[in-house]
Amino acid sequence: MTRAEFMARLKQGLIGLPMTTAAEIAADYEAHFDEGVEAGRTEAEIAGALGDPGRLARELRAEASARRWTQEQNPSAAAGAIFGLIGLGAIDILILLPIALPLFGTVLGFLVAGIAIFFAGGIILVVGPLMGAPGGVAAAILMGIGFMGLGLFMSGLMAVLTKWLIDATVWYARLHYRVLKPAIDNQVQA
Repeated sequence: MTRAEFMARLKQGLIGLPMTTAAEIAADYEAHFDEGVEAGRTEAEIAGALGDPGRLARELRAEASARRWTQEQNPSAAAGAIFGLIGLGAIDILILLPIALPLFGTVLGFLVAGIAIFFAGGIILVVGPLMGAPGGVAAAILMGIGFMGLGLFMSGLMAVLTKWLIDATVWYARLHYRVLKPAIDNQVQA
C-alpha cells in the first residue's frame, strides 16, 4: 500500500472527528512516513508496519470518544463514547450486550419511574387539597412533597448509576483493547 492510499483510507475513517483532531492525527502519520522514508524504508513497509488504516481509524475514533466523555460527561459525549467503542470491536458486543442491556434497561426504567413519581407527587400536591384527600389538606400536601422527593431521589440515583455504567463500559473497552493489542500486533507482523 502506498502512502497516498494509506492516508486516504485513514482520513476517510477519521470523518466525524473534529477537524483539528483529524488534522493532527493525519499530520502524525505523515510524519511517520517522512521518518520512515528518511530511514530508507519503502512506503509499503511503513504502511505495513502501521497496520490497517481502517482499524487504526476506528481505534483512534474510539479513543477520542472516550477522551471526550472523560472531559465533558454529557449525553452527547456518552453516546459518542459508546458508539465509538461499539465500532471498535463487534465481537466484544456479543460478550458485553447480554450484561449491559439489562443493566442499562433497568436503570432507564427506574429513571423513567422516578420522573413519573415526581410528576405524580406534583399532581397530588396541587389536586389533593382540592379533592378532600383522606387525612385532610396537610396530609395531601405532605404526601405530594414526599412523592416529589422520592422521584427526585430515584432520578438522581439513576443518573449517577448511568454515569458509572458508561464509565465502566469505557474502562472495559480500554482494558480489552490493551489486552488484545499485543496479539493484534503479533498477528499483523506475522
